Amino acid sequence: MIRAWLICAGLCLAAASSVAQTPAASEPAAAPAAAPAAPRAWSSMSPQQQQLLHGYQDQWDSLSPERQQALARGSQRWLTMTPAQRSSAQQRFAQWRAMPPEQRQQLRQRWQQFKAMPPEQQQRVRESFNRFRQMPPERRMELRRQWRQMTPEQRHRGIQRASPPPRRSLR
Repeated sequence: MIRAWLICAGLCLAAASSVAQTPAASEPAAAPAAAPAAPRAWSSMSPQQQQLLHGYQDQWDSLSPERQQALARGSQRWLTMTPAQRSSAQQRFAQWRAMPPEQRQQLRQRWQQFKAMPPEQQQRVRESFNRFRQMPPERRMELRRQWRQMTPEQRHRGIQRASPPPRRSLR
């Protein structure tokens, strides 16, 4: 279990409070590697979306198409959330905004590293993180303390030991 946790910790420790999972609406969204997004007309959104995004109305046409699409998707997602989900998201937004810019950048980089992993490895990290979250708080605190006391080299070696060896083709 520690081996799996070390993989997770390398990617998720800074996000232990679940902050990394939902970037703030005011932060730029990472654009997918697909074709460039087409500009989105303000009038193409529902009245509820327009109400949520009213602060962007005056500058909407000057936003990049990717940003417009991200805001439109986010507002649509918000409208489908339950009140409990909205409350949780608001707490994560507040935590995100309270972070120093360097920490936000580090979390964005870790998220990109995670997204670059093969799906099987992403699933192992998710399972490891879920096991970590289900541990008693005292055990989580102890593992975090141990992690913080490790040197960067020790952390790297631990993650390398915990990572499965790369698959080799049998050609």
